[in-house]
Amino acid sequence: MSSELEEAINGWHQAVNSGNLTRAAAVVGEPIVVLGPKGAGPISPGEFAGWVERSGIRLRPRSWHPISERLMVVEEDATWPENQTPTRVATVFRVADSKVTAALRMPNLRLALDLAYICREMAASE
Repeated sequence: MSSELEEAINGWHQAVNSGNLTRAAAVVGEPIVVLGPKGAGPISPGEFAGWVERSGIRLRPRSWHPISERLMVVEEDATWPENQTPTRVATVFRVADSKVTAALRMPNLRLALDLAYICREMAASE
């Protein structure tokens, strides 16, 4: 696992978990591609910071699964202000230039790993 990949993902978690909107906008690419239960697609750093504020989500990393130099799956326990009981999820992260450029949240580790491997193979075949 590259230190740039790990540092960018750690920074992303710190920004999201602290609710620091300025930092949240600074740790992601322009745009960041997101996937979650309410939709998917590219959003701006400002829109990402808005999501951090609206959702109030906190994500505690549980396990790390390197896929490539730019891709990592992180299994996480997610909580929200209205539900403090942790829900296990997994996120596929893509990093470029020390910023998270994709955060694709899946309902479980198996689905996240499957998606990450597909993303890796698509990138390799371009």
